[in-house]
Amino acid sequence: MSYRWFLVVAFAVVLFAGWQVARMVFGPAVVVEQIKRGNLVQTVVASGHFETPFRVDIGSQITGVISDVLVEEGEQVKAGQLLVKIEASELLATVVQARGSLDQAEAHMRQLNEMTLPTAQESLIGARAILSEVEKTFDRTDSLTAKGYASSSSLDGAQKNLELAKTQVRTAQLQIYNASPGGSDYVFAQTQIAQARANLDTALSRLAYASITAPRDGTVIKRMVERGTVTQPGKALLALAPDGETQLVIQLDERNLGLLRLGQSALASADAYPDQSFAAKVAFINPAVDMSRASVEVKLTVENPPPYLRQDMTVSVDVEVARRDQVLIVSARAMHEAMSNRPWILGLKQGRAVKQPVRVGVHGAAYYEIVEGAAEGDAVIPVGAGVMTGQRVRAILP
Repeated sequence: MSYRWFLVVAFAVVLFAGWQVARMVFGPAVVVEQIKRGNLVQTVVASGHFETPFRVDIGSQITGVISDVLVEEGEQVKAGQLLVKIEASELLATVVQARGSLDQAEAHMRQLNEMTLPTAQESLIGARAILSEVEKTFDRTDSLTAKGYASSSSLDGAQKNLELAKTQVRTAQLQIYNASPGGSDYVFAQTQIAQARANLDTALSRLAYASITAPRDGTVIKRMVERGTVTQPGKALLALAPDGETQLVIQLDERNLGLLRLGQSALASADAYPDQSFAAKVAFINPAVDMSRASVEVKLTVENPPPYLRQDMTVSVDVEVARRDQVLIVSARAMHEAMSNRPWILGLKQGRAVKQPVRVGVHGAAYYEIVEGAAEGDAVIPVGAGVMTGQRVRAILP
């Protein structure tokens, strides 16, 4: 029995010794990768936030006390929807007063058209009739005086009556002119109506200012007022994010600025919903660099934003800066000094690890494009294999 155990142990020792000899002669077994052809997309990753291109601060144009606030933060509103009410009793009284002044001015105009002008026209007819009779009397008196049948005092009296009749005619004509379009009384009445109408329009406008409405469709993102607050012109009450075009604002490392172009596609995701992504497009690249952060502000438009996005929500963005189809690629795990000016890979030649300088092109998260220095199908030793340059190895394909 002990002899049998001795044989087993001796056989194990022989196998171990043979394995060690094989390692020394043929090298350790290493799982290698192969350079192959494939599609490669290079992206630049950055973080930022979601926002509308602009925000509208809604305020009051008059001084007053807030009587009611009809919306809450986060509420969707439509253009023209009532948002805030201001106490308007004094403004209503001003409107009533202005409307009364307008009614009075219009009544004056009707009085000119319906009473003053017709009365003046009737007066003119009567004055002309009197003038005709007075002229006849004057002519007879003048004839009799010339023949010596009437005294000069009678002629003087007839002359005075004639002048008085003419004056009455001129007075009636002047009254008609003043009461007709273009006359002083008519123009004055028109001016009174225009002023009263302007005062009414002003009063109605100020009354309308007491009802603050949404200038356009959007979302209330901030509420800075409560009932009973005294508001003044220029003081913001609400902040509105208009519906429509939306954008992502990211801070990109300035080292990647040379890779960025307007119109490049991007894939974004909100940090709160990492499993859901949406498309975006580069629309603006700030020409200035933020020296404190060594970054550049970039804005991307989102044509179809998902409903879960909220103002100022943090997002992560992958901007596609380059794409190559059917090029030679190698795994990033096999690339040495990839970010230096002299990248290289550890290849195989006659069973030994050989350093191969390569020139790389586009690179993604997991692969690099090989432009020069290797061929399709070449075996490459991963960096983590622990193999030294010149060491003999036994390549094993995965």
